[in-house]
Amino acid sequence: MASNRHLGRIIVLQSLYELEFRQRAGDPSADVDQIIAKNIIPYEKPLGDVEFVYELMHGVVGQIPHLDEELKPMAPEWPIDSIPAIDRNILRMGLYELEFTNDKVPPKVAINEAVELAKAFGAENTSKFINGVLGTAFRQLGLVDEGKTANGGKEENETDDKKPETIADKSREQDERSDISA
Repeated sequence: MASNRHLGRIIVLQSLYELEFRQRAGDPSADVDQIIAKNIIPYEKPLGDVEFVYELMHGVVGQIPHLDEELKPMAPEWPIDSIPAIDRNILRMGLYELEFTNDKVPPKVAINEAVELAKAFGAENTSKFINGVLGTAFRQLGLVDEGKTANGGKEENETDDKKPETIADKSREQDERSDISA
């Protein structure tokens, strides 16, 4: 059976949101495994790979303090606690995938998936915010995507007067070009 990782990420986002809400409300029964198991049940058949969901959920939950510290300087005008919970959890998931699973999930995919979650579940400008923060993370982590370095293939001492685009911006631009030519 094929895996539907986009659906898996939606389930993880829902579960992270629920876990955070219940913990902040002081619910002592908020259990990661129970929450994720309950949220998987309606989607188990189309989901396919439930292991991906559990790994992503446990990975993000286990790294929340680290991820929040990493995110602080990437969005300095927005203290992590002032970011809406849905946006905060999308950022955590995206950063986790960039930082800890880039051997399994290409950085471009991690950013694009986070942007798509933001479009579906965030406010009007959430996707731009997510794209900007994760684009910064991509560059700061020095990640390589599609055979290029994070700084566009330039040597460390080269500069570019243009503001660097994020991966999701480039992908959207390519989609727009293909729509025009079709």
